[in-house]
Amino acid sequence: MPYKTSRRTFVKGLVATSLFGGLGLWRSPVWAVNSPGQPSVLTGTEFDLVIGETPVNITGAPRTAMTINGTIPGPLLRWREGDTVTLRVANRLSEDTSIHWHGIILPANMDGVPGLSFHGIAPDGMYEYKFQVNQNGTYWYHSHSGFQEQAGVYGPLVIDAREPEPFEYDRDYVVMLTDWTDETSDEVMAKLKKQSDYYNFNKRTVGDFISDVKEKGWGATVADRKMWAQMKMSPTDLADISGYTYTYLMNGQAPNGNWTGLFKPGEKLRLRFINGSAMSYFDVRIPGLKMTVVAADGLYVDPVSVDEFRIAVAETYDVIVEPIAEEAYTIFAQSMDRTGFARGTLAVRDGLSAPVPETDPRPEISMADMGMDHGSMGGMAGMDHGGMQGEMATMDHSNMSGMDHGQMQGDMGGMDHSKMAGMDHGQMAGMDHGEMAGMGAMQSHPASEEDNPLVDMQTMTPTHKLDDPGIGLRDNGRRTLTYADLKSTFPDPDGREPGRTIELHLTGHMEKFSWSFDGIEFSDAEPLRLKYGERVRITLVNDTMMTHPIHLHGMWSDLEDEHGNFMVRKHTIDMPPGSKRSYRVTADALGRWAYHCHLLFHMEMGMFREVRVDE
Repeated sequence: MPYKTSRRTFVKGLVATSLFGGLGLWRSPVWAVNSPGQPSVLTGTEFDLVIGETPVNITGAPRTAMTINGTIPGPLLRWREGDTVTLRVANRLSEDTSIHWHGIILPANMDGVPGLSFHGIAPDGMYEYKFQVNQNGTYWYHSHSGFQEQAGVYGPLVIDAREPEPFEYDRDYVVMLTDWTDETSDEVMAKLKKQSDYYNFNKRTVGDFISDVKEKGWGATVADRKMWAQMKMSPTDLADISGYTYTYLMNGQAPNGNWTGLFKPGEKLRLRFINGSAMSYFDVRIPGLKMTVVAADGLYVDPVSVDEFRIAVAETYDVIVEPIAEEAYTIFAQSMDRTGFARGTLAVRDGLSAPVPETDPRPEISMADMGMDHGSMGGMAGMDHGGMQGEMATMDHSNMSGMDHGQMQGDMGGMDHSKMAGMDHGQMAGMDHGEMAGMGAMQSHPASEEDNPLVDMQTMTPTHKLDDPGIGLRDNGRRTLTYADLKSTFPDPDGREPGRTIELHLTGHMEKFSWSFDGIEFSDAEPLRLKYGERVRITLVNDTMMTHPIHLHGMWSDLEDEHGNFMVRKHTIDMPPGSKRSYRVTADALGRWAYHCHLLFHMEMGMFREVRVDE
């Protein structure tokens, strides 16, 4: 059954929380952005931003948000490629704060990560960011201090290109998707630590059991339920935090706020989608309109026409639409777990709206989604979860049980990344991508994961999943964007083969709400060390049932296909459950850089590493 949004959820936000209502930007001239209805747009080369507290009322209950210049989101900053910008950020909070310029290539001391880039901005203090803008496109900015991002410290960022762009449009709108809760982040975290599925009110029911018995039979259904129960997991647990507490916002407005972007029939609109939420993935579509994706994470891609796309936390997508037939179209962004949605309208005049779709049926994650091949799992249904880990820990890599993962990484220098598909390293010598194709070898795991109380599962047969629309989007009758569709309009900017490969596993324990790389939380982890100028391959393996958006600061991530060919340059790489993906990184930025899952609560709980680039 489709999830029906409650009246309480839909009427949230009747009171406006920001001045961010009109971001329609005429492209000609593109710099003339201070038109009526756009008081939150700041342009030029010098900017003054103030982080403080502001009363808001998003759900009908008064709350205090942390804001930038008094609004949620903060002001749209519009820069020009080639300019040098100066941003003075003042702190009016009673705690330290910061601003990170997400996806912007800049010196380490301008990156805005307390403890790595700088000390942070103390109460009543000010920090001046100053750097040259050497890129263009759609980006965003946010606090990197504690849970401030969840409380409202974020905003959109647009950089106008110095050279003509490879596509045309008449109007330009930012569509920023975020999540808001009336609870404090500390309250949310306390609940997740006590009961990790606290916000999952979308679990399977007796009716689901009866339906599954009819479709799969009694034995298979009981075995499936028993397996999930012994793992202490739920197949509906796609998001840690749901619409039970979240209100999903579009440009700072809840669904009934109906943010509206105006158009004239026949105009081409550029919609700059930014997922600036703390914890929420969105599946975006505009019923009645095709969307042509022209940029991903700020960089141009070969145009691809789709009905829908999934946008991970921290990603950006630019699309071109051409509304002709109707006076109004709904921009519909449903949460990945289908417990709510953000919504706005494209219309020929203010006050119009179009039908709002029902959310899709609740999706469920399967064992296959998590890289657990039923055929190779044997008697897993009858063992406890600890036993499952024990069995999996010895599969195809018993000779690795005492191996230091750092040593393993070093031994793999220069090796083709597909050779890391879970085989003994001696067996892998001299093999290439083609020889690996279709072998279906079991995945190996670092020694630090074995017998680790912070690791509750390990994927057995991960795949790249580049052409997979994702859980809840398959075979829905709509053309959905996949990573396989994304092709940069330029060749590999570096061109060198990586000199070595670093394999990292995304790990966690759902019940303990602990998150890490290789089973090691940030507080206990050594930095990843890169040599200035080297080209490395990073291979990520998702050993959890959750989806993780992984962001490397200061350097680009050049995603490869399963054969090692360059596909697309991004700043955030999405990692679905059971996936194994590789990308190349050129260590061209000296300093200390953050590398983390961009799900805020996962990052804060340990899925974070320092990357140190030294000469």
